[in-house]
Amino acid sequence: MEGIAILGAGSWGTALAILLSRNGHEVTLWARRPEHAAELRSSRINVRYLPQCELPPAVRITSDPAEALQDSRLVVSAIPSRYVRATLALFEKLLTTQTCWVSTTKGIEENTLKRMSEILRDSLGPSGRIVVLSGPSFAVESVRGDPTAVVASSDDSSASEQVQRIFSSSRFRVYTNNDVVGTEIGGAVKNVIAIASGVVTGLGFGSNTIAGLITRGLAEICRMGVAMGGRKETLWGLAGLGDLVLTCTSSLSRNRSAGIQLAQGRTLREIERSTPMVVEGIPTTKATLQLAKKYKVEMPITEQMYQVLYAGKPPRLAITELMERRLKEEF
Repeated sequence: MEGIAILGAGSWGTALAILLSRNGHEVTLWARRPEHAAELRSSRINVRYLPQCELPPAVRITSDPAEALQDSRLVVSAIPSRYVRATLALFEKLLTTQTCWVSTTKGIEENTLKRMSEILRDSLGPSGRIVVLSGPSFAVESVRGDPTAVVASSDDSSASEQVQRIFSSSRFRVYTNNDVVGTEIGGAVKNVIAIASGVVTGLGFGSNTIAGLITRGLAEICRMGVAMGGRKETLWGLAGLGDLVLTCTSSLSRNRSAGIQLAQGRTLREIERSTPMVVEGIPTTKATLQLAKKYKVEMPITEQMYQVLYAGKPPRLAITELMERRLKEEF
């Protein structure tokens, strides 16, 4: 049994609190807003982010950073990418190198273009133990017991194996790898392709289009991941292809839903206002395009999604321009 703190009481943070409590661990769920923490303590239901699931009585809930980390040997970060650095600053005086940190956020910091583990490293220093947990895993399906497979990635094998043991159950299987770059790039950039998947769905295109988009989207993710030092086989696995297929095809995907709304003529501002949850693919599109330019990687789908999101390009025109690019060999 481990003492575990989960930072972030959104859908995935809440789901992980439930899963880890079921595994017999002592779990504390930290909510940024005191009123949200009070509501969760009272109702045991996360009405705003995961209304289908009830928090076990054993899960403690707090908005106090010191209380959250008290007696916790494992800390799970389930915070939207744009708030990770600011949130860590609240915990700065409480951080220790003995604690194992698990990042579950799939995104890229907009200004620095850093991956989430790099932001954690900035706070923890070179000796901090950091694991990235990623893969095809919707919160509500994981909590209801649908068999789910993810990957724990770290350059410290003892840390990834510790996370593997703590999180695994008969319905939640955790693999390990040591390719942190590939794991994080796969988890972040697939959200950009998922927005494109929603666009083509919203335009009324069928399975041919989705299959082609996923395949060429995976090619973009692989080019980026390898250019940054990741491994292609990682991006063919759970953190890449697995997560990409899930996010591009399911009605539960917030990024796919955002793309559908774009195709229906809604503006970026309208989409962001319509959901209480963060659509990670929106800021990640901008950051990914900057990374593509930095590493000189060709990413035409990402470029077109940037034009649709931030330059007002009509979605149908973006798809047409993708199809009319210069003809070339596949590989």
